[in-house]
Amino acid sequence: MKKIHINCDLGEGGEYDKKLMPLISACNIACGGHAGTLETMHHTVDLAMEHRVEIGAHPSYPDKENFGRKSIPMEKDELKRSLVAQIMSLKQITEAEGALLTHVKPHGALYNDAFDNAEVAEVILESILEFGNELVLYAAEGSVISQLVNGRLKVRFEAFADRNYNPDGSLVNRQEPGALITRKEQVLEHLISMVSNGKIISQKGQKIDTSASTFCLHSDTPNSIEILEYLHRELSLRNLEIYKA
Repeated sequence: MKKIHINCDLGEGGEYDKKLMPLISACNIACGGHAGTLETMHHTVDLAMEHRVEIGAHPSYPDKENFGRKSIPMEKDELKRSLVAQIMSLKQITEAEGALLTHVKPHGALYNDAFDNAEVAEVILESILEFGNELVLYAAEGSVISQLVNGRLKVRFEAFADRNYNPDGSLVNRQEPGALITRKEQVLEHLISMVSNGKIISQKGQKIDTSASTFCLHSDTPNSIEILEYLHRELSLRNLEIYKA
């Protein structure tokens, strides 16, 4: 069977983490910027270890009030200090538990800004490189941050199974209608198109080439558990399965 790598943002205070963890390949754990405390990080790492799920850091602008979904103007050094501290806090917890931190995925507005803002993208890269070059960056294909890596880090291209896209490959703004895909059949179609055909179908029907190798589903979608359970069933009928370490 061909394996599909599914990642999910967890440790954000949502109620579904315990049920989602067995269904995914990798988790991106909130580490204090938009959400997350030392307690929730410990708990989420333990859950990931129990279910053989890869562990990644999910840093953001330090903005719990807006859940990291608003761009925050910050001096480069200030942003770097915040990102390094966030990643460090999760890395220390992960290693104390006997696990391995495998990757970093920026959250929310930070992720979106890194798509086309070279200054923000470079700060993110410098922050990750403080930990050496072993951590893998999850990034959107064609993004500025993926172009600036230039061999300094490993990059894993990511696409979103439950988000609609604009024709330029960027995500439809969450404030716009239809930004989030919640119908499980549509999520499946979206995912199959990306995995089997290498095409993202934009909200307006354009086909965008993709070589993404990890696919995100959002944990705060109200029917996220139902969607993932449906994907497990339906993918198996197509000789596909969700990867587990």
